[in-house]
Amino acid sequence: MPTDVSVVWGPAAAREKLARMLLIRAFEEKAEDLFALGRVHGTMHLSIGQEATAVGAASALRRGDYLLNHHRGHGHCLAWFDSDVDAMMAEFMGKETGYCRGRGGSMHIANVDANNLGANGIVAGGVPLAVGVGLSIKMRRTDQVVMVNFGDGASNEGAFHESINMASIWKLPVIYLCENNQYAMSMPITKSVNVSQISDRAAAYGIPGVTVDGNDPVSVYEAVSAAVVRARAGQGPSLVEAVTYRWRGHSKSDKQAYRTREEVKEWQARDPIRRYAAAVGVSDADLDTLRQAAVQRIEQAVAFAEASPEPSVEQIQEGVYA
Repeated sequence: MPTDVSVVWGPAAAREKLARMLLIRAFEEKAEDLFALGRVHGTMHLSIGQEATAVGAASALRRGDYLLNHHRGHGHCLAWFDSDVDAMMAEFMGKETGYCRGRGGSMHIANVDANNLGANGIVAGGVPLAVGVGLSIKMRRTDQVVMVNFGDGASNEGAFHESINMASIWKLPVIYLCENNQYAMSMPITKSVNVSQISDRAAAYGIPGVTVDGNDPVSVYEAVSAAVVRARAGQGPSLVEAVTYRWRGHSKSDKQAYRTREEVKEWQARDPIRRYAAAVGVSDADLDTLRQAAVQRIEQAVAFAEASPEPSVEQIQEGVYA
């Protein structure tokens, strides 16, 4: 990280990025609590520890650009433009006032009005969709871009390679953002990839590939910004790998027998929120004030969701059949 982060973001903007990371952390921690209390059905995938990647990446794009997300996508949704915490929580809790009227839930939250085209429960499911969005942008001759997020496990799917190959041939304005959190479910990256960095795979398709510290929002911002400039100039896609770590299991049913507590603690010591707070000169007391504000905002969102109606039986199939 640069010594003077104001080179990238001024004091006010840097504080806003920190507050956004804290809001994401508070949302995820509350989501975990709600699930434990049985107030949320199904499963969920938490991104606690990965907040810097979401905030840094979203900061490099602008309103009018597009986002395609993955199943561990709460943070990216909250970092995106015009995100509504109330609508996010209502969707998470399956309420009619949610972004998708409670039909999407944790893994399929979308905000089409803000060009957030949604999360996807299929590993690498959003990657080929990004080719279609990129082709649409090119055919309409706008200077928009689309960023698609996926995990390290998705980089081993056929859809990943086929999609990047097609996007590179057609020079589509796609930013491929790989959140390498070290594990595809329970498979460590060291056993599933025979290259030192996932970004090395970009060379096979003649596009730039770069690996950055995913726990540093500034590094992520700078890498994604470079990819955005290239895409807007009509030069095609780029692959950005953000190396980070999820503090929790793959999902709520994960016993995490594949990693040690010591490993988790080692990564928790690299907490992206505390690191960034120190980098921008925010004291522990001030950080705690910002954290409490985030927690309070999330509690308000929970109250909104709890007061919202459930989807009615009469309307539950709306949007399912033509």
